[in-house]
Amino acid sequence: MDRWCWPPETNYFRRFTPESLAAIEQRIAEKKKQPDKEKEKNKDQGVEEEQLTPQLDLKICKKLPSLYGDIPSELIGEPLEDFDPYYSDHKTFMVLNKQRTIFRFTATPALCIFGPFNPIRKAAIEILTNS
Repeated sequence: MDRWCWPPETNYFRRFTPESLAAIEQRIAEKKKQPDKEKEKNKDQGVEEEQLTPQLDLKICKKLPSLYGDIPSELIGEPLEDFDPYYSDHKTFMVLNKQRTIFRFTATPALCIFGPFNPIRKAAIEILTNS
């Protein structure tokens, strides 16, 4: 599809911040609060839950489709909120390099001590994505 079909104000590139992580944790908590009775009721009525699957064009190590536009230079190599709706309730973030390759990382603490915003972890991610 041509880029001119998409609204120019659409901005897919948002930094992954502590607020983003808090929003993901809130979505996870809301999903867990959903009563099991409601799930059983839907099963009895034959209503299937909507199962999201990862988008094939946003897989790890694939190039970001041109549909998403140009990556702002200040966001190359920076943690970004994930575009894929499948990961909206997963503690993950994505990093794009200059070649538009997608890297996806977990936002849980690495080695139980390095959170997603730790400078050591950021340096390790930069080395990995720019090798």
